Amino acid sequence: MTLREKLKSYAMDNHYKKYGELNAKNLEKIADEFAVSFTEWVIEKELFYSLQYGRIKTSELLLMFKKDKGL
Repeated sequence: MTLREKLKSYAMDNHYKKYGELNAKNLEKIADEFAVSFTEWVIEKELFYSLQYGRIKTSELLLMFKKDKGL
């Protein structure tokens, strides 16, 4: 499931204001999981050197990650 689908699904299921703090915590958890997965992928593919030396942009890496993971 893509990040957008996860966020949309969660937001649609929990749209009441009284659940705002819970929603924020759960959405933060989803975003954190995505960030960790992306970071692990960059390390696994040894792409941090390309990023460090300006051979590739972070936005390009993100697109590659999403394509590779089917997101």
